[in-house]
Amino acid sequence: MKYRNFYSCLLAVCLCGAAGCPSAYAEDNIKVVKGQVSDYYIPVVEQHEIKGRVTDMAGNPLEGATVMFFASPIHCNTDADGRFALKGTPADTMLYVHYPGMVLENHPVGVDVENVRIRLREGGERKFLPRRKAVATKWYTPETYAPRTYCNPMNISYNFEPYNNNTRAGGSFRSSADPMALMYGDECYLFSTNQDGFHYSKNLTDWEFARASFKRRPTDDDQCAPAAFVSGDTLFYTGSTYEGLPIWYSTHPKSGKFRRVVDRNVLPSWDPCLFLDDDGKLYLYYGSSNEYPLKGVQVSRDDFYPVSKIYDVMALHPKEHGWERFGMNNDDEVTLPPFTEGAYMTKHNGKYYLQYGAPGTEFKVYADGVYVSDNPLGPFVYQKHNPMSYKPGGFVQGSGHGGTFADKDGNYWHVSTCMLSLKYKFERRIGLYPVGFDKDGIMYSSAAYGDYPNFNAESDIADPSARFSGWMLLSYGKPVSVSSTDSILSPSAVTDESMRTFWAARSGEPGEWAMVDLGGPRSVKALQINYYDYKTTQHDRADDLYHQYRVYASDNGEDWTLIVDKGDNDRDVPHDYVELQAPLEARYIKLENRHMPSGNFCLSGLRVFGLDESAGAPEAVKGFEVARSKADPRNAMITWKETPGAYGYNIYYGIEPDKLYNAITVYGAQEYDMRGLDRDTDYFFAIEALSESGRSPMSSAVKPRPVK
Repeated sequence: MKYRNFYSCLLAVCLCGAAGCPSAYAEDNIKVVKGQVSDYYIPVVEQHEIKGRVTDMAGNPLEGATVMFFASPIHCNTDADGRFALKGTPADTMLYVHYPGMVLENHPVGVDVENVRIRLREGGERKFLPRRKAVATKWYTPETYAPRTYCNPMNISYNFEPYNNNTRAGGSFRSSADPMALMYGDECYLFSTNQDGFHYSKNLTDWEFARASFKRRPTDDDQCAPAAFVSGDTLFYTGSTYEGLPIWYSTHPKSGKFRRVVDRNVLPSWDPCLFLDDDGKLYLYYGSSNEYPLKGVQVSRDDFYPVSKIYDVMALHPKEHGWERFGMNNDDEVTLPPFTEGAYMTKHNGKYYLQYGAPGTEFKVYADGVYVSDNPLGPFVYQKHNPMSYKPGGFVQGSGHGGTFADKDGNYWHVSTCMLSLKYKFERRIGLYPVGFDKDGIMYSSAAYGDYPNFNAESDIADPSARFSGWMLLSYGKPVSVSSTDSILSPSAVTDESMRTFWAARSGEPGEWAMVDLGGPRSVKALQINYYDYKTTQHDRADDLYHQYRVYASDNGEDWTLIVDKGDNDRDVPHDYVELQAPLEARYIKLENRHMPSGNFCLSGLRVFGLDESAGAPEAVKGFEVARSKADPRNAMITWKETPGAYGYNIYYGIEPDKLYNAITVYGAQEYDMRGLDRDTDYFFAIEALSESGRSPMSSAVKPRPVK
């Protein structure tokens, strides 16, 4: 029979609110009750009775045991013979049974179950985390930790995407992109898409978060592709808009309190860049399209209204510039024309460097190019060395739609978007790369070791290539042992040097672990722990998200020494990087989970850096050749012979033998299909081998040989 009772009414109010939600039920399955203030919608459901008996393992009845349904107020207690009777609905499929001193029992039931026998075990040790201060070690002491290095992707508290159409198909995920950064006082402020605020740092390794949200609806991302600039003690800020957003300002940005300069920006400025020139004039650059060029205009500093003509400042020319072509490897000229976006302006030595992103954020070849002019609104000339920011290989791939800034010492950096694009094409991370201007005024960035430890802003280093620490990758392809595995996910993903593969344990409980065998004693200098979002339920930002873990080291895989204890960490560290404070000699590295912010314990990479001091550096690479297509000079096939002891290679190329600024990292191959060359530009190429003991001498720079 059907029934209506207090519990179903309470459930309806809990789910729907006092005003009710009639759309949640079919019309013939609800009863409407007219209340004093609002209507109540009470579901009408099928009733069935579940009877049973609760005993201990020896069969002795347990009087007073509480039997209840999961997520329901319905419950009862057993009688002197341990018996119970409970009325439920088809939605009630799990019984919880509690008796003091016994283990809480979860027992599945259904509409066809009438008599249930439940035997409770005596309570054992319950798994919980004792609250205690982390143990300081000679390798890591939180109170004195002062890293000199950093490692990409940047270790910031990437916000989870709001609950919107981007997440409903593949599940919740973290993401940020479209970054720009500037100095405010003696700190760097990092602004990027979908963060509900911004991050700030003094050394570019340790980042804190400040809330500054302008969200109007819970499904919004806040702010998309933001722009900011500083004038005196005032920071100005806005986001992407076609319909008009406010432009906010604050003299205390970390407080999160901003006022409005104007309520609506009058221009359709998607992917905006606000550039304040030395003479006090303000310029706006904007645009995101695979059809229309990027725009530039001078705007009023009073109301941000345009005061000059609006100029077309640049457009893509993929038929000439191979790296601007669409596709994962610039190999798709059919699906869509490439996108240009992310305008950014940098002024150096009187020259204006207009940066732009192409061809698409979901590709490993996503990059930033640059045009140069003597005037802020052009005309602009395509720089011969392009792209300026480029990283198609390695653990981190993609380096587009970014922004360039100078640190407290005047050294330049470029923050840019890294491709991940697993659950959704806009699932992304952020990278940080040193930038230089050579004697000829060419702007370039260094990404040859862009996902290895590099010296941070605490070191005053002008040469971008000199920031590499010299610590090599010790974990690539090494065997991995784990505590458990969910589904068919392979532990080998932990050391395969791909951010787009991952392993997950069966749970997110304390005690789940992953262990890497380095193959022999190694001198370990740093660790990077890359988590991934697996079976997560978090959407948007929350203030109680944090990771806790411990790292152990061993010589034999049996006797373990604690080296890093973050068991009381309160920070959200999805790509945590730890530079060890003292030398560590070890063969095995074990990461033990203590707490996950959401979902299962899941890793896309446990990366170990240091040196194998038992071997010498590899020999120079032999047989290096570059064959450039005559039919399409945008393409070249690069080949070489395997170098003994090498785990990978860096291919360098540029417009002169002494301007080999771009690099491509290759693992597990002796060839690379290059499709990112400019048709009418002559290039030079060189290569080096990478091993755990160091890098080989660089080969001589060679010019490509033409082939059909």
